Amino acid sequence: MENLIANFNYVIVVILMMIGLWSMLAQKNLIKKCIGMAILQTGIILFFISIGAKNNALIPILTEAAYSDPDVATVANPLTQILMLTAIVVGVATLGVGLGLAQKIYHQHSSFDEDEILENQRK
Repeated sequence: MENLIANFNYVIVVILMMIGLWSMLAQKNLIKKCIGMAILQTGIILFFISIGAKNNALIPILTEAAYSDPDVATVANPLTQILMLTAIVVGVATLGVGLGLAQKIYHQHSSFDEDEILENQRK
């Protein structure tokens, strides 16, 4: 139980990713699929941020005045944070494009349901 509590953020990551994946695969509504994609992306971002976290880490801005002899093991790695900021921007853009496409499909077929859209496409 202690191990579960110590790795609680990873449990949340798995739950978020499974909810997002299930929503993308099992739901027929295009809006629900877009929401599932956003939930999955949130889980992935939380996973990478969790990997890059260190307890009592120093900020990664090193100057002679602040640190005379810095120990690299005690300094936080800024790469994961930078990459996840980029992933957030890409995720918002992807969600916007997905919702825009869903709106265009709704105007053409008057439905967000995949089965109805495919049925209308065949006609």
